[in-house]
Amino acid sequence: MQLDNRAQTLLKALVERYIADGLPVGSRALSKISGLDLSPATIRNIMADLEELGYVSSPHTSAGRIPTPRGYRIFVDTLLTVKHLDEHLVESRLQLQTPQKTIANAAQMLSSLSQFAGVVLSPRRESVFQQIEFLRLSEKRILLVIVGPGGDVQNRLLLTEADYTPAQLVQSANYINQNYGGLSFDMVRVRLQSELRQLRDDMGCLMQAAVEAGSEVMADHSDDMVISGERNLLSVSDLSSNMHSLRQMFDMFEQKTGLMQLLDVSSKATGVQIFIGGESNLVPMDEMSVVTAPYEVNGKIVGTLGVIGPTRMAYERVIPIVDITAKLLSNALSHH
Repeated sequence: MQLDNRAQTLLKALVERYIADGLPVGSRALSKISGLDLSPATIRNIMADLEELGYVSSPHTSAGRIPTPRGYRIFVDTLLTVKHLDEHLVESRLQLQTPQKTIANAAQMLSSLSQFAGVVLSPRRESVFQQIEFLRLSEKRILLVIVGPGGDVQNRLLLTEADYTPAQLVQSANYINQNYGGLSFDMVRVRLQSELRQLRDDMGCLMQAAVEAGSEVMADHSDDMVISGERNLLSVSDLSSNMHSLRQMFDMFEQKTGLMQLLDVSSKATGVQIFIGGESNLVPMDEMSVVTAPYEVNGKIVGTLGVIGPTRMAYERVIPIVDITAKLLSNALSHH
């Protein structure tokens, strides 16, 4: 429902005051801070209407009102005036190193600038490999070394039924590299099935084991998310005021799956997205909000970053922090 100008002004004043001090806001305070020349009775009537529409609620302990998730939503979507943030100030803090270290720096910077938790979902690792090696560790124990297109290296231990000689391991690795290097392990699996008949059984078993292990390595996204500053949230009373909230919050950080789902969703949109607890099923706690933005490499969206904080956060300050960091990270990774 469309709110008239008076209702919008009062809702904006109420949300801003509540974000600032965390206390329910009464009609008397609103008449002073809103700048509207309205009687207390008129303000009370408008607030009653806002409450009926679900934008504000009245805690039992107070005559004042606080914003609901729906009230925060209309505030961030239509009433918010975003503060200017000096891009050079942010840029000077984002140290350019390897892509992974630059991503870690971005998470730390989001955290230190917002004083909440910063999170970056890294670009998904490509499932293709450039080459593999087999290293014999001991009888029936082989180290599979996978080298990706960018030179990144992943290792996986293989426990085999047969004992392979170093010469056999070199021969098998050479066969895979010459015939399949540059393909994904899924494509190799399909092609191997039709070609294995031409290979000796024991060599075929080794190659199949390598392909299965390689697929698992490439599907493992456990290190795809960098989180910084979780401890900052312990000093936010809205989030740490009860043990249930604390458990929910740290379960989210530990399990990561829900957070990854949320960041994945926001990578499909452009610009800054705001997920408000109590409104979005993707946010596990009513008192929590997540402000996100996707970032790019050479014009293609590859990941998402954001700030995790209380619903009662200074959105006008956090939004530009997230927006500018996404742009700077895009530039840094594109020019790497």
